[in-house]
Amino acid sequence: MTELNNLWLTETIRLREEHAGPLEDLEANRLARNAGGDLPTRILRRALWLAERDGLSTALNHWLQGARLALIVLAVLAVISGAGLAFAALGDGQTPVNVFWALGSLLGLNLILLLSWALGLVFAGEHGASLGRLWLWLSEKLARDAKAAQLAPALLLLLQRHKLNRWAIGVLVNALWLLAMLSALAMLLTLLATRRYGFVWETTILGGDTFVALTQALGALPGLLGFGVPTEQMIRASGDAALNIESARQTWAAWLVGVLVVYGVVPRLLLALFCLWRWKSGQAALQLDLNLPGYANLRERLMPSSERLGISDTAPEQLHRVESGASEARSEGALLVAIELDDQRPWPPHLPTSVSNAGILDSRESRNKLLEQLGRFPPARLAIACDPRRSPDRGSLALIAELARNAGTTRVWLLQAPPGEALDAERLGDWHAALQQLELSFADSAPLSWLETGHD
Repeated sequence: MTELNNLWLTETIRLREEHAGPLEDLEANRLARNAGGDLPTRILRRALWLAERDGLSTALNHWLQGARLALIVLAVLAVISGAGLAFAALGDGQTPVNVFWALGSLLGLNLILLLSWALGLVFAGEHGASLGRLWLWLSEKLARDAKAAQLAPALLLLLQRHKLNRWAIGVLVNALWLLAMLSALAMLLTLLATRRYGFVWETTILGGDTFVALTQALGALPGLLGFGVPTEQMIRASGDAALNIESARQTWAAWLVGVLVVYGVVPRLLLALFCLWRWKSGQAALQLDLNLPGYANLRERLMPSSERLGISDTAPEQLHRVESGASEARSEGALLVAIELDDQRPWPPHLPTSVSNAGILDSRESRNKLLEQLGRFPPARLAIACDPRRSPDRGSLALIAELARNAGTTRVWLLQAPPGEALDAERLGDWHAALQQLELSFADSAPLSWLETGHD
């Protein structure tokens, strides 16, 4: 993940929370606080954890793959278009080539769009290039990920805030036109090398002196680079019919190639390099705007002036599996904790001396206090006692999953019903299904031997 991708995901999380409400971020905030650093660093860590959990990191990879495919499609179109321009300019060689008509075919559209892009950049400041919009649209379609739809708006906002979108689109537009001009140049050279062309100029309302001056003016810069420029006599003679002289054909061909290189290829190359330089220098200065409400509201949660305990976020829409716990190198000891037990059940049971008791988590304060402790000192073995007479609500299951992520290995102890009561078989089945979804092992009897020795 590059720094731009990290900022991009962070902006995506901000927009998502701005439109859909706050995400369940208790564990993300705690991990960001434990990792330390300044506020932007903590905001980035929080956002990256949420993006990984909710699948936005995967969606970003899909979007980038789609963007690469879209670039390939546009590049192929540019190559085909450039070759088509050259073929349209010269034709099949059966009739003489009108040099200024050919020049207009090769450079006309390119120069008009180049001027439009430059004017939009200077006067409008921001401009929406059609190629840029087409590329974004193709990238989203080729990504084939519903979550990728949130990424393009976030990227545009991030770049617009730092006025980088103009340079990013500038690199794209000028690079594609450069590719088209190079394709036209290659096709032009191929046609000139394999067919015999005669060159003329024709007019009804303009005089010969105008064409002489225009031809020599356009050929001045290419002439400095070594390209041939027709003499005045050659230009005037070509006004009546194509000269059947080999040197005349070669001079006109060299002039046409030189004009295409100097006024078609070189400007696009220089502009593409300039936009790339501005993009690289601006990208290095990218940073979060902490004055935005979405980031300013995180200050107290990520860098609190005093420890604030409590869970105020809504339960997640879906369960997230416990993919891994704490590493063996960091974890040690054994711990027993219970979740929301009533007063009818005596607690704790008699524990071996090597097993610690974390009590009963029955308040937001106790939950946060234990999570902060586990974040610093994760146990090697953790047993979580639950009362299966209660329904396995999403909040409790999310807490179990978060506790398990901060321990080496975890088992859930589904307590037996008090004497005289019976467990509801359907509700117990719901517990089993939920714990299987979390990929946690569970037992109906006290796992005290496992806690003490690590073996059943």
